[in-house]
Amino acid sequence: MKKTAKTPDLTRAIAATAIHAPGKGELELLKDVLFVLDDEGRITHIHQHDAQDQAQHFDKDGQLTRLAPHQILLPGMVDLHIHAPQFPQIGRALDVPLEDWLQTHTFPLEARCADPDYAEDIYESLVDCLLANGTTTAMYYATIHLAATQRLADICARRGQRALIGRVCMDDASQCPPYYCDSSADIAEAETRAFIDYVRNMPGNSAGLISPVITPRFIPSCTDELLHRLGRLAQESGCHVQTHCSESDWEHGYVLNRCGMTDTQALAGFGLLTRRTILAHGNFVGDSDIDLISHAQSGIAHCPLSNAYFSDAVFPLRKMLDRGVHLGLGTDIAGGASPSLLENARHALIAARHLENGVDPALPAAARKRPGARISTAEAFWLATAGGGIALDLPVGVFRPGYQFDAMMVDFQAPGSNLCITPEDEPGDMLQKIIYTAGRANIRTVWVAGRTVHSA
Repeated sequence: MKKTAKTPDLTRAIAATAIHAPGKGELELLKDVLFVLDDEGRITHIHQHDAQDQAQHFDKDGQLTRLAPHQILLPGMVDLHIHAPQFPQIGRALDVPLEDWLQTHTFPLEARCADPDYAEDIYESLVDCLLANGTTTAMYYATIHLAATQRLADICARRGQRALIGRVCMDDASQCPPYYCDSSADIAEAETRAFIDYVRNMPGNSAGLISPVITPRFIPSCTDELLHRLGRLAQESGCHVQTHCSESDWEHGYVLNRCGMTDTQALAGFGLLTRRTILAHGNFVGDSDIDLISHAQSGIAHCPLSNAYFSDAVFPLRKMLDRGVHLGLGTDIAGGASPSLLENARHALIAARHLENGVDPALPAAARKRPGARISTAEAFWLATAGGGIALDLPVGVFRPGYQFDAMMVDFQAPGSNLCITPEDEPGDMLQKIIYTAGRANIRTVWVAGRTVHSA
């Protein structure tokens, strides 16, 4: 789809067969139904028994979109963790420790976004790529540069992507390079406030398609003063919060040494653990941390691909699901080497199997196993859709009246497809095949709030 300043056209009714995950581990097939949308792109009715009769009314008015038998509708996917300025280095420098990756590769790249035009080119390409991969809701870290972060908000609004965006805060001169560091906690707080005001006053954003996010990068890059200030701002503004939490041995150990407590405990003390907080990674959170996160109803962004490169541990996903923690998936571009949430759902399944079965062949099978650690395909799909919506406290990720019509059409017969669907496949079979073998080529149309934002 070409860049355009025009608001995408609103779809009023879609006749299709759809699959969604209304609950953890649940799948529902909506066969030959009609979705009816209001002016804000919300689902008002899902007609089943009378779908054909109702469709005729919209067809006469030219307001009907009808999917073919070889096409199926899925909810749009929710990516809880993306570093927008890192898109140019996706797939590069993944063989070094996290702290080296940040200082040697990532911070110099992010610093280039001091030039808003440079940042805009990156952000245009990234948003195009994510929409083409079916990501309808994205939670972005930008950089410390206010103007460039505003450009990202403008691009997401123009392209129609549901986006939660944070101007990154990092003011600890002992951990941040001099060329890429907030000069003071005052500046970081003031520019965060300015970005919140900018987004909340954007023309055409009354429905809140774009939301501001308070974004301390992580405890190691922020002073206590700044973290306290941002915690107070979170309480005052009601904004979402995003930060990294217990990602790696290095980060987890650094916070223990500096704060005398875990990331989770420290974030709670700073006022940054809220119902609208998303903690990236959480690989080393303990039982007491889980209790804190659950009590606050905060969410965790599980990033299976980047965890493989930088955490040296497998996230205990099954345990978190069973404890009722709000969970979703994150690509963690560029620590994760794929912009596809389908691929990250695939890797979430694989990582959980590795944790359950063990990976060291030198050990006997019983010694290397962690029984009960695996997850199901339906749960992986739920994480990529409804789970992310719940974590963000947004009405997205499932097909229900009152929810936003954020969706993607998967075409079984798309050119270049690896997907093979047969008449014998049950809904669970189809979903497994989509998760394991579908890709960008199969995602032919994407809608956000009922508007077409990608069409191949």
